[in-house]
Amino acid sequence: MLKKLSGILMTTVLGAGLILSGCGNSGASQSAASANEDDPSGQTKVSVILKALNSENWKLVQRGAMDAGKEAGVTVEVLGPNAETEVEKQVSLIEDQITSGADALVIAPSQPSAVLNVLQQAGDIPVVFADTDADYPEKVSFVGTGNLAAGQEGGEFIASKLKKGDKVAIIRGALGDKTHDDRTAGAEKALKEAGIKIETVQPADSDRSKAMNVMENILQSNPEIKAVFVTSEEMALGALRGAEAKNSTVMVVGFDGNSEGLKSIQSDGLDAEVAQDPYKIGYLSVESAVKALNGQSVEKRIDTGANVITKENVDELLTQVTKYLEE
Repeated sequence: MLKKLSGILMTTVLGAGLILSGCGNSGASQSAASANEDDPSGQTKVSVILKALNSENWKLVQRGAMDAGKEAGVTVEVLGPNAETEVEKQVSLIEDQITSGADALVIAPSQPSAVLNVLQQAGDIPVVFADTDADYPEKVSFVGTGNLAAGQEGGEFIASKLKKGDKVAIIRGALGDKTHDDRTAGAEKALKEAGIKIETVQPADSDRSKAMNVMENILQSNPEIKAVFVTSEEMALGALRGAEAKNSTVMVVGFDGNSEGLKSIQSDGLDAEVAQDPYKIGYLSVESAVKALNGQSVEKRIDTGANVITKENVDELLTQVTKYLEE
């Protein structure tokens, strides 16, 4: 996918997107710049509504989406609420894009069931789900990580480092978020099959500070746990801080594979991460939406893959991620 990067990508496009993704407008949604700013009038518009734009993971999805828009010659607008827990705000953003005349929608639903009613207004607008799937019969495709299988990979990695009967914990994203449901279920399956005891499963809402507090509380109640599987990098880094605060050497395995987590692996912080490809998710989602608009066939499920990253293989992925963010 590195070869897909456009050498003529305007620095103002990425800069505007990253600056705006770090701030809100009095609690309003965050919005990235359009992928085609020179003359967007009259162009095909693909609206991308993410769970949030407040982490590197979503910035990488944004970057992939905008690069795909530039290559296809369409306008791409990326929006998202200020936090993944702002489900009603995301639904409102989707409704706004439908009524404002978006030609296609790419949606990463925080709670899939919550977006179904508003999508009844979409009519014949093509809808692609990115990162998290939803039970919408008219969807063009789901593009993202096979989260159940990826979570299972994380659980298998932990199990390979422990012995039967050892105890572990799981820290997950918001309850009802299918992405985190699947990652959790996959890890649970692998751990149980290996005879590892799951002592507790606690939500931390994809928030670093909450994850730190949750980790401290888990260790306070369960000091004998050997490892924790965490379903996002933000939470994994918070869990690591919580473990350090308790002077614990518990194994921490995260999920995402963004630069901060990868650097933590390099420096003997996180033990491992299940790394997905957010840039590819964004790119292929917009590409699929454009294909649908052009009457081309699109696969109903596009798995963008995942791999367990440890200190042995972290350098190559970190180089790729850094390149996406800097160019």
